[in-house]
Amino acid sequence: MEQLYELFNAKLAETPTDFLRYLHDRINWKNRMIAILGERGVGKTTLMLQKIKLDGAANTLYFSADNMFFAQHSLFDTANEFYRKGGQRLYIDEIHKYPSWSTELKMIYDYCPQLQVVVTGSSILDLYKGTADLSRRIICYILKGLSFREFIAMTKGIVLPPVSLEAILRHEVPFPIGERPLALFDDYIKSGYYPFWAETDYTTRLNNVLNLTLENDIPTYAKMNISTARKLKQLLFIISQSVPFKPNFTKIGAAMECDRGTVADLSFYMEKTHLTMTLRHWDDGMKTFGKMEKMYLGNTNLVYALADGKPDSGNLRETFFLSQMQVNHKVCASAVSDFNIDGTTFEVGGKNKGKKQIANVKDSFVAKDNIEYGYDNIIPLWHFGMNY
Repeated sequence: MEQLYELFNAKLAETPTDFLRYLHDRINWKNRMIAILGERGVGKTTLMLQKIKLDGAANTLYFSADNMFFAQHSLFDTANEFYRKGGQRLYIDEIHKYPSWSTELKMIYDYCPQLQVVVTGSSILDLYKGTADLSRRIICYILKGLSFREFIAMTKGIVLPPVSLEAILRHEVPFPIGERPLALFDDYIKSGYYPFWAETDYTTRLNNVLNLTLENDIPTYAKMNISTARKLKQLLFIISQSVPFKPNFTKIGAAMECDRGTVADLSFYMEKTHLTMTLRHWDDGMKTFGKMEKMYLGNTNLVYALADGKPDSGNLRETFFLSQMQVNHKVCASAVSDFNIDGTTFEVGGKNKGKKQIANVKDSFVAKDNIEYGYDNIIPLWHFGMNY
């Protein structure tokens, strides 16, 4: 176990705490067992290590479940030994890479009653399945990519508070003093969603995230063969080329040479891994989401990566709006415009977008790109990136 402590201390020493992600203060860290879920590259490991550093590392152990140490040691035995020696907080990264992780987490919970356990993982599908078995024991949180607000904080050191939707609509968004938000917004749209934005070869790294999810995570979970990855990539490309994508599974299946059921399954897996987002109509009678209206890629950086640098501007704007607002709100399709949030209608467009489409719609707003300030029911699109 000495090796685990050495690696833990080395990683902790390199972890900055000058900026914390939005989820840090939303997690109830008093829970006995916590899972932080999220797609690859969104910063789960850093979030975990920051929490340790801020609390102090006494009676704490962190390790990654893919460490070679676990070729000869079990997860439960390691946790139990740590607990018997006075350990109080155990942090396990990439938990899904340990074969029997859900079974042994149950044992840790039951036989180490004073031990707090926090786990993370990138294979979201496996984690959904495993945490379902742990539903009475574990509390799950989902970490999304950077908001535009967080991107400003990380790139310029300007830390602005998150702004509620109500405050956004009242034009109460603080201006990043000394900076032009539209220039920053362009950078964010292209390469600011993932915290590795500052590293070299951003597009290459993003493609690696895509490939691991399409070639490993989904086929492994769904027990599909390697041809599945090709079909997933084909479907993802079709979505990226649409403005935006209105799914017709029968037609797509014909183009991909597979049945509509397979297309529906692939779409489900991509949504669960956050590679795509779906926009559905709100069924007020059932108080739930109904028929799927549109599909979008999971964030604007994916749009750029898959569109060879020539994405459709309308698709980008709608993708941005949905990716930012769905973190705190249920966003559904509008019968007369683009989006509806809690009865408020939103039309998303460029600088010259007019009000004609929502002229007679109560509680309606136009989210305009390429403007710095808003007025009346005209809201700058970048303001919606300040919501979390």
